[in-house]
Amino acid sequence: MGVSKNETRAFLLALSANRKSLYFILRHPHPLFKGENMKRIALMVFKCFPKVPYWFYRVCRYGSREDTHTEQERYCYLRMIIKKVNKSGRVTVDGYGIRHIPQEKGFILFPNHQGMFDMLAIIDTCDQPLSVVVKKEAANIILVKQVIALLRGLSIDRQDIRESMKVIGQMTEEVKEGRNYVIFAEGTRSKDENQILPFKAGTFKSAVNAKCPIVPVALIDSFRPFDISSIKKETVQVHYLKPIYPEEYAGKKTTEIAEIVHDRIQEEINRILRNSSDGGKI
Repeated sequence: MGVSKNETRAFLLALSANRKSLYFILRHPHPLFKGENMKRIALMVFKCFPKVPYWFYRVCRYGSREDTHTEQERYCYLRMIIKKVNKSGRVTVDGYGIRHIPQEKGFILFPNHQGMFDMLAIIDTCDQPLSVVVKKEAANIILVKQVIALLRGLSIDRQDIRESMKVIGQMTEEVKEGRNYVIFAEGTRSKDENQILPFKAGTFKSAVNAKCPIVPVALIDSFRPFDISSIKKETVQVHYLKPIYPEEYAGKKTTEIAEIVHDRIQEEINRILRNSSDGGKI
């Protein structure tokens, strides 16, 4: 398929505009990136720079409401980019329990939250199209904003209870229609490495109302790529645990479900770390 004059013009504009934007991001990081490893981010940008403007242009196009690509096509394009970016940043992402990802559409992944790299790790390892719920503060960061639009994701204001319930309701309806979502039930990232925070019961209302599979996801060392000021090689593990189906959580309160999912994830993390320190197999 050829590229039109308008597309070429838009690409050239993106090329010039994003050189300045990317330079500005690295020199003046968004407050949410404070404490992140800008060295690795700079390495990722530097190694991928010739491709970044065109990628950004395509992601913007895919994020447009007028875009006619399927959700699978948009997701596969983004996943291709993320795999290349992770590799360029010297990060290996290992996925385990892929067989536990439901093949039927309409499920929700509930991972622990370690930092900005989490979604890069999940998308790298999950071939099923995903959308995501992010906090409102992150939804307007350049690059993040365009990716959320491509995924048709939702942003949530944690301080506005009424708005939060509206977002949960919208997510419920979309899951019923066959869309898959990722939501971080801790509400904020844990700063205690591989120890996770309590899960918020309210985040499970969408799963209960949609009567969909709940997939616990254990992220291990996902904090390392962007939290540690180094560009040495890092390995992040993503463990998809056995789904919890509606008949298993029927009749349970969301507080009970939150505890079950939380404990399964923490137990899996503890088991992996214990085996790793003993030199055993994952």
